[in-house]
Amino acid sequence: MIGFIKGTIEDIREDCLVVDNQGMGWIVYVPGSLLSGRVRIGDSVKLYTHLQVREDAMTLYGFFSRDDLEVFRQLLNVSGIGPKGALGILSALSPDDLRFAVLADDAAAISRAPGIGKKTAQKLILELKDRFRLDDAFEKKLAHAAPAAAQASDSLAGAQADAVEALTALGYSGTEALQAVRKVELEEGMDSEAILKAALRHIF
Repeated sequence: MIGFIKGTIEDIREDCLVVDNQGMGWIVYVPGSLLSGRVRIGDSVKLYTHLQVREDAMTLYGFFSRDDLEVFRQLLNVSGIGPKGALGILSALSPDDLRFAVLADDAAAISRAPGIGKKTAQKLILELKDRFRLDDAFEKKLAHAAPAAAQASDSLAGAQADAVEALTALGYSGTEALQAVRKVELEEGMDSEAILKAALRHIF
């Protein structure tokens, strides 16, 4: 198993990178979001990888973070979604956005990915919903936002999750609750009550 590839980008192709690692050029397929101006020939990169072995080919898929790789592997476990479909989803949605879309039953957001229809999106939500937790989704979102936010991610993530639950208890849908809480501009020391009040302003 290849855990990661570290080297210099030798070539950028339509759906993959060629990474020079000690004189060997590795073809690594990556999400389209990595190819749209985020990398250039000559850049040094470290890609966390997934190796797919078939009878007629061995294909390497790469990602900038372990979280991206983990979500890719979870997508592969959904019936009807292969590596190409999983890459397409992660090209259209970040792992954070995908988690929130699944938790909010937002099939429309997922079906915007190339090759993913509404039925496949609904199946994906059904199969992944039990694997994603609301507080984990908020925690990862905060950690990815900024180092300073990461330091307070545990308490803020818990407060956000509590605010979502409070909104749904008030009769709002899960989608409405998630969208409202995500719009709240977080400040250090905010508790669930403060987040709830701010979220309500985004609903009305």
